[in-house]
Amino acid sequence: MPNRSAVDTVHEFWRLMATNDFFSVAQVLAPGFVLEWPQSNERIRGAQNFARMNSEYPAHGPWRFTVNRLVGSPGEAVSDVSVTDGVQSARAISFFTVEGGQITRLVEFWPEPYAAPANRAHLVEPIEAPR
Repeated sequence: MPNRSAVDTVHEFWRLMATNDFFSVAQVLAPGFVLEWPQSNERIRGAQNFARMNSEYPAHGPWRFTVNRLVGSPGEAVSDVSVTDGVQSARAISFFTVEGGQITRLVEFWPEPYAAPANRAHLVEPIEAPR
């Protein structure tokens, strides 16, 4: 859909991901789609490899995705998403490039949570219980 905004395209991406039919996500991926994970120095090219990687990832149940925040401009969007299979939980910060209603590039960061240092306890308060 060429008239779809980047935010609408990324919203549809996460909706399709939530079906756990990762091959269906190809609907919003451009033919030359590239995903990069800078933390692990990995690049995945193409919708087929993207779908296989998600399908083959070890899971304890269906993946559930909670979009915490999604912002964007006409050609870019950024999402903050919580992911869980009921046992494993993670949070992803994803930077999308969108052209003509399709995602051409995705750069994703999967930060590890950590305990707050005790030396600043007098200056901070917990945001919420850890996920």
